[in-house]
Formats: sequence, C-alpha cells, structure tokens
Amino acid sequence: MADLILVTHALFVAFVVLGLAAILVGKYRRWKWVRNLWLRSIHLLAIGIVIAESWLGLVCPLTEWENRLREVAGGEVYSNPFIQHWLHEILFYDFDPWVFTVAYTAFGLLVLVAWLFVPPERKRNKEI
Repeated sequence: MADLILVTHALFVAFVVLGLAAILVGKYRRWKWVRNLWLRSIHLLAIGIVIAESWLGLVCPLTEWENRLREVAGGEVYSNPFIQHWLHEILFYDFDPWVFTVAYTAFGLLVLVAWLFVPPERKRNKEI
C-alpha cells in the first residue's frame, strides 16, 4: 500500500511539473486541450496546495500516509519530506527547507504566468 501511495505521489509531482511544460509547449503547438478550464484549474489548485503546505510548514499528507504504512510494515521511513528525500537520493545534496519553499513559490508563480500567457477557455455552446 505504501508503494501505491509513492506512485500516486510521483504522479502528482509529474502532473504539476510536466503539466506546466505541456501548457507552454501546447501554446506553440496549438493543442486545444491545454486551454481546458478544468485541467488548468486542477493544475493551479495542485501547485497551490503544495505552496500552502510549504509556507505553513506542513508535511504532505501523502508523505505522512506512506511513512505510517512503511512504519507499520517495519520498513524504513523518510527522514525528510518527499521531494527533499528523493532529491537527496538522486543528487546526494541536502537543501534547507526554505529553498523548497522558494522553489515551490517560484514554480507556482510560473503556473500563474502561464495562466495569463496561455489563458484557459470555457467551452462555448454550439448552436445548431
């Protein structure tokens, strides 16, 4: 179950990060789906939650759930929040928590700029 949460968490991160890339590429490729209001609202909400957690000093619930399940199963738990843990594992470098707060906030601002640069569109009712 902990591995399922890990995969869900990774997919969430991929949605936020790759979503912004897809929106920007989609503007130039004229992909209509990148202007979908529902998709863009969910994307903005997703990074907004990450920013709020970071500014409030909260640990992501997915990280907490995964750690609890691993602990109950007798496995190893993260000593840092999810992103910090995996960046350390991949890059072998520890950043202070404030670096992540700044990075999440800057990324959120990029998502807002993309909202203005590639504005979402409401579906229009087509008259017959």
